[in-house]
Amino acid sequence: MKILNIVLIFILFPLSLAAQETLDLFIWAGQSNAQGYTGDATGYPEDGEGHDKDILLNYTVFGKESSNGNWISMQPQKGRYPAGHFGPEVSFARELKKAGYNPAIFKYTLGGTGLARDWKAPGKGGIYDSMVVNLRPSIQKLKEIGYSVNIRGFIWIQGETDAGDEKSANDYEHNLRTLLNHLRSEVLQTEGLKVILGVDEQHYFVLERPSVIEAQKKIAKDDKNISYTSMLYLPKADTTHLTPAGLVLHGQRIFQGFKLLEMQVSNLENKIK
Repeated sequence: MKILNIVLIFILFPLSLAAQETLDLFIWAGQSNAQGYTGDATGYPEDGEGHDKDILLNYTVFGKESSNGNWISMQPQKGRYPAGHFGPEVSFARELKKAGYNPAIFKYTLGGTGLARDWKAPGKGGIYDSMVVNLRPSIQKLKEIGYSVNIRGFIWIQGETDAGDEKSANDYEHNLRTLLNHLRSEVLQTEGLKVILGVDEQHYFVLERPSVIEAQKKIAKDDKNISYTSMLYLPKADTTHLTPAGLVLHGQRIFQGFKLLEMQVSNLENKIK
């Protein structure tokens, strides 16, 4: 019996170590450039360092393709092209991995969607509500597997559609603040959640109504845990959608924005101490 107990200890000990592994969870949401609308997976970036197998992905293109609520390794996602498609989350997650994080990406997107019209305010039956409904059990699945989940950030790449309408553009700041406040306080209970914002500054709707950019920048200015990132000069396949190479560069920019935000917050907290 004593020998059996010793064997069981050695069998269970590595399992307990695995159960303590911490994942850095990032929630990725928005419209077409968050999705990777023209990210033809024939141009999927080469994974020379073999990071993808160690990065978890749970994706949904609202009303279309998904990973069926399952966590899979980072890879091209179904839809858009015969080989599938990918977005900036790939290079973003790889950069995180290189920097020592253990990333998991929960991706919820749909091209051509507006915050006011489609995502809607919390509780109004929009895409945001659907995202929350799917996010909660997805986090629970990670915990049931044995991971400790550290909710690190929310990436929101959206705003072009709202710039296409005067009222939606004018209401954008209020609507985005409402979404962020609800996600932080009611869904994640993480008031200091890091948030990265972005929109295509050169989109023809945004050029006509730049109040959407101004809203994102103002929200970032008012909150030490929020940062605005630019999409200027990234290569495009058309008037707004990024090429596969552009998506890779965009993901790297978002990572740089996240790291800078973390450093700034850390420095500020150290000064207070």
